Amino acid sequence: MSQHTRRTFLKTTAAAGIGATFAISGTKASGQVLGANDRIRVAVAGIKGRGGSHIEGYMDLTNVQVAALVDPDSRLFEGRSKAIEKRAGNKPKCYTDIRKALEDKELDVVSIATCNHWHSLMTVWACQAGKHVYVEKPCSHNIFEGRKAVEAARKYKRLVQHGTQQRSDQDRANEMAALRAGKYGKLLVAKGYCCKPRWSIGVKPIAEPPKELDFDIWLGPAPKQPYHENLVHYNWHWFWDFGNGDMGNQGVHQVDVARWGIKDATMPKSVWSVGGRWVETADHKDQGQTPNMILSVFDYGDVQMVFETRGLVDKQPEGATKKFPNKVENEFYTTEGKLVAGTFYPKNGGKAEKVPDQGVRVTPGGAFGSFIAAVRSGKVEDLNADILEGHYSSAPCHLGNISYRLGKPAPFSEKPKTLGDNKEVLESWEMLQENLGGAGVKLAETTYQVGPLLKFDPETEKFIDSDEANKLLTRDYREGFVVPENV
Repeated sequence: MSQHTRRTFLKTTAAAGIGATFAISGTKASGQVLGANDRIRVAVAGIKGRGGSHIEGYMDLTNVQVAALVDPDSRLFEGRSKAIEKRAGNKPKCYTDIRKALEDKELDVVSIATCNHWHSLMTVWACQAGKHVYVEKPCSHNIFEGRKAVEAARKYKRLVQHGTQQRSDQDRANEMAALRAGKYGKLLVAKGYCCKPRWSIGVKPIAEPPKELDFDIWLGPAPKQPYHENLVHYNWHWFWDFGNGDMGNQGVHQVDVARWGIKDATMPKSVWSVGGRWVETADHKDQGQTPNMILSVFDYGDVQMVFETRGLVDKQPEGATKKFPNKVENEFYTTEGKLVAGTFYPKNGGKAEKVPDQGVRVTPGGAFGSFIAAVRSGKVEDLNADILEGHYSSAPCHLGNISYRLGKPAPFSEKPKTLGDNKEVLESWEMLQENLGGAGVKLAETTYQVGPLLKFDPETEKFIDSDEANKLLTRDYREGFVVPENV
């Protein structure tokens, strides 16, 4: 960004809602293909939690340097910097504002492990500044943002990899290739599970943010609001302004695999969801907003995608009658049997078969190593999880949540009208109720949220005949943090 000062950069990005762009000619990465002997300098943005994995992942690679750390919480800098200096020998620069980091023309890559509501804006800004990007899942906070991230990558010819790591797994790639080729018959249902413990987070009082935390930067594109400790550093996942619930947290990995197995799948034709947010006891207050139990069903034409997100697992609270285990996996049902965890189980008790090599190849090196290899080659096809795939796999998480948010309460004595007669859908509906009852929830004394069946146009990426749903495809952005219509 040699053609821009700090002041002009901030003025430009503040006007981003009207299609701001800025010069990328001063960025080292924009002017050449990086060879094996060129050092790639990475800025990791969001250094708590998953950001630590990013730092470690890059330090494992040859000729890759974690040159900068970006986080609005300056309390994190000392520990991370010392660890990098001890292992790699360099002391990274530290920034609380990503815009300042993007002025460094020597940086080649921005690796994003921030809260979801920052993912797309930071991706767009980084592409505009000439940086390649690794962005954690989901790549967006809403569907509009995901498409803008794709457009920015293409316009500025940047390599953008999505953090769905199973795309870098050779065995998983073989499974998906076999499914799409029809090796095990016609695919009927792609099913995913995200069943991890997501119980009450309690209530944290409104307070002054720590002096070391730039809370305004942390809020970024989200509405201005008071600080409380359930936001920083993890429980933001369960608030609509910042996260997308567990379906958009752990669940997006299994959503990605489910969609991957469906030949030529982009966006679904329709979606409906049912669920709710339940905690241990009726009088236990909880500050979270997103559902911790939700069933979503997507129509991909000949294939139904069914997704269970169940958070009342892995412990047995008072009043519970059964403990439900964690379950994070995928199942594929075909005309000839079921594929799960790399093994195909034929109908009628036939011999199980491990999926053989299908002749497909992923770029080696795992999620981070393969990304760096693609940055060196300059080839989008070397990305195992290109941003377009990330957009298509993040979208169902958003669509399922939209149906849920537009839903109405109903007693459990009333089945959802959209339930139909699909065996796998019916089993998921029964499991949701069984899990709730086993966790001590008295179904006769509570209600669940019934989301509408929403028809969706995969071409326009808009809902059909639902203005209310279309409003939730994007959000109102704060000045200075606008995801631009024209990237």
